[in-house]
Amino acid sequence: MSVRIGVLFVLLFIFIHVLLTSAQNQDIVYLQALMDNLHNTPPNWVGSDPCVEKWDGISCIESRVTSITLSSIGLSGELSGDIGQLSELQTLDLSYNKDLTGSLTPDIGNLKKLSNLILVGCGFNGPLPETLGSLTQLGYLALNSNGFTGSIPPSIGNLSKLYWLDLADNKLSGPIPVSKGPTPGLDQLVNIKHFHFGKNKLSGEIPPRLFSSKMSLKHVLFEENQLTGTVPLTLGLVQNLEVLRLDRNLLSGEVPSNINNLTSLNQLYLSNNNFEGPLPNLTGMKILNYLDMSNNSFQPSEIPPWLSSLQSLTTLMMQDTGLIGEVPVDLFSIPQIETLVLRNNELNGTLDFGASYSNHLHFIDMTNNLISGYTERSRYSADLILISNPICRESDTTASYCDPLIDSNSSYSTPQNNCIPETTCTSDQVSSPNCKCSYPYTGTLTFRAPSFSNLGNSTIYTSLRSSIMVSFESNHLPVDSLSLSQPTKNSDDYLEINLAIFPSGGERFNRSGISQIGFILSNQTYKPPHSFGPYFFLGHNYDFFSDAPKRKGKSIGIGVTIGVVVGGCVLVILLIIAGIYAFREKGRAERATKKNSPFASWDPDKGGGDCPQLKGARSFTYEELKTCTNNFAITANIGSGGYGMVYRGTLPNGQLVAVKRAQLRSTQGGLEFKTEIELLSRVHHKNVVGLVGFCFDEGEQMLVYEFIVNGTLKDSLSGRSGIRLDWMRRLKIILGAARGLQYLHDLADPPIIHRDVKTTNILLDERLNAKVADFGLSKPLGDADRTHVTTQVKGTMGYMDPEYYMTQQLTEKSDVYSFGIVMLELITARNPIEKGKYIVREVKEAMDREKDLYNLREVLDPIIGLTHELQGLERFVDIALRCVEDTGNQRPRMSEVVKEIESIMELAGFNPNAESASASESYEGKSKGSGHPYLNESLFSYSGGLLDSNLEAK
Repeated sequence: MSVRIGVLFVLLFIFIHVLLTSAQNQDIVYLQALMDNLHNTPPNWVGSDPCVEKWDGISCIESRVTSITLSSIGLSGELSGDIGQLSELQTLDLSYNKDLTGSLTPDIGNLKKLSNLILVGCGFNGPLPETLGSLTQLGYLALNSNGFTGSIPPSIGNLSKLYWLDLADNKLSGPIPVSKGPTPGLDQLVNIKHFHFGKNKLSGEIPPRLFSSKMSLKHVLFEENQLTGTVPLTLGLVQNLEVLRLDRNLLSGEVPSNINNLTSLNQLYLSNNNFEGPLPNLTGMKILNYLDMSNNSFQPSEIPPWLSSLQSLTTLMMQDTGLIGEVPVDLFSIPQIETLVLRNNELNGTLDFGASYSNHLHFIDMTNNLISGYTERSRYSADLILISNPICRESDTTASYCDPLIDSNSSYSTPQNNCIPETTCTSDQVSSPNCKCSYPYTGTLTFRAPSFSNLGNSTIYTSLRSSIMVSFESNHLPVDSLSLSQPTKNSDDYLEINLAIFPSGGERFNRSGISQIGFILSNQTYKPPHSFGPYFFLGHNYDFFSDAPKRKGKSIGIGVTIGVVVGGCVLVILLIIAGIYAFREKGRAERATKKNSPFASWDPDKGGGDCPQLKGARSFTYEELKTCTNNFAITANIGSGGYGMVYRGTLPNGQLVAVKRAQLRSTQGGLEFKTEIELLSRVHHKNVVGLVGFCFDEGEQMLVYEFIVNGTLKDSLSGRSGIRLDWMRRLKIILGAARGLQYLHDLADPPIIHRDVKTTNILLDERLNAKVADFGLSKPLGDADRTHVTTQVKGTMGYMDPEYYMTQQLTEKSDVYSFGIVMLELITARNPIEKGKYIVREVKEAMDREKDLYNLREVLDPIIGLTHELQGLERFVDIALRCVEDTGNQRPRMSEVVKEIESIMELAGFNPNAESASASESYEGKSKGSGHPYLNESLFSYSGGLLDSNLEAK
């Protein structure tokens, strides 16, 4: 009996010990559960107590986790619902980890004590959960620069303590929610100071209910959405407003007169809308610095005299605003004025700056007006542009103001502090301004509405650098110095500046230092000088950490010893059972392993590089694809190419697929296989062919796509498919292909250059929706090469960008060139190079803009419908020829091409949003071309003549 009682006491002791340990350290369980879904967590995340052992990025109060800050450490994976179990969490900052993906779990709403939720510059997607409205203590919510979709949850209106709301640069759509009955809305956020919603797809009217005199808003940033209707009168009630951006929307009507009540406004952007009526009177905005009303439909008027009364104005942008008459002299004497852009108006007379013009004046653009004279002033040194004015149309004029200026951006870089001798650093190291070689933390500061426009003034960068250092020092961060470089105004009118932060006390930062710096910038602890306006920071992953994994031993108590003994006995029994089970299930386990790790046999030495990194693609076995294609039967074969054969197949669920099977001596190989599955597994768009899965099994490399029933656009243009393409169908097809390419350039993360755009790589589904296909030659653009990537020349002659061919510098404008060739092929049904004739030259030589259809009837495909009126064809040819300009900077972006094709369709009476209803040679050069590839003497080799050794059929 006594033995049994002893055993019971031992078991009871073990139970109580485990229960107490679990209660005291419950957060470790949830952190470990989070780690199961995350990769590249800090190496010192080991042991049983994150608080005592001071895990990187973890802060605690009374042994409970209250803060997680892990910016820029290269985290990847998904944030699981276990985060909602950390009930004492007050701050969550995972910013600048772009491989942190998946949706934001609804369990985030369980964090009732959360005051800061910061997920800037990650890869999250999907809808924002309604449970965000349960975070009643939340004051700071920053989810910008992700891929969130869907609408803004109305429940956010419940967050009465919220003062910062940044949802910019996502894919959010639908209306801005306001309260209605029991349904909450953003109008209830009376303590909010920041509405940052720019660069989304928000639509509908700006609700008048959104604004009231009770609100303390400072920044309203709604730029680059799809908002319609008029500006609500209630906006004039928000008198603390400092920055207002409504530009790049579809707003219309008159600008309300009470906007003049916004007397605290520093920056006002109204450009690129459809505003009508008179120019708004802004005399009440005495401290306004930046005014942009360009590209609207205001009534024609002279430059209003009240503009000269805005004595704080630094920048005036009134391009294409219907201005007429002479330019008043006193406009140039505004004390702080730096930039005047008045192009594309009907301003006339003689331009005169007067004798007392501002000494800050540095840039004046009067392009395309009616200026007939100019009064020279001896001290004047600013840049002046008068191109396309009568004064510059005189045949003998050689004045500098009649020559185009190339770039208004600055080449500024923080200078070093007299490094003698000059510092020489090893690879990857950078010399700091204090002449020390180290590994800096880098990123980009983006200012959404700066009050200045002269980027050549180095004083502003000195003040910015000084203010950042003061902030870092006051927060005791391990920073020695920092440098700023390459200030640039981007297409969104944002000011971008590269930031490099150098460590103190060594060559490298540790993870704790990076997280602290990241948090200071992500939660806006750092405040820049007022003239820089609202900002955000996007940090790069830091790959040079100084800290190594830490493994700590712990003493083992009596309770643990008993637990180990008892557990050991249980473990032996379990091992015996597991051994038997493992032996019996060996075959199934091997199959499961192969399924979960399909690239276990990948050999990086065979030219394909590291193992492919996929997002969601299904892995098929060889046997599965053999079955679905009827043993790769000849009757299932639907095509072939340099890669191999393509087979039609049917999956067990009935889905039709196209299986592209590599041949043993494929001319593409492992690198192209890897490129295509990596890129297609992460892109999802109705105009990009969908990847169902892949096979890397039994020595086979196969790609499995959705089956596209109507084949390639080339098949339809050549008549092989039997589909008759009239003008309407061709417009819908080319619009779909353009939207697919625009998605790859602007919305894919990272952006993708296709590099082989041609009619055989555009597929047509059952409704004749176009889908861009074949990504074997595609190149992603990383953060370091957003402008171009220098690479071996590959592509298809006839479609290939001549600038890329000659320089080896691949840009998204290379795809634009190829797309322009596709547009010309679409209307002519001719190969790009045919019998030594190049399609671009043929069209240009036949063109006569003074004649109907530009005199191209002999060149056009008769099937297009020449007996009917081809409305918009001339504009179609114009945009196609812009796409095939010799240099990339002369070509439009794909977003511009999409908008123009949509406009052409509307002109032709078609709804652009309705559902749609012989091969060139391939080129692979080992060096850049020595000359233009499409000159007369070079075309013979691409049209049936002698093939160059670098050309191969495709």
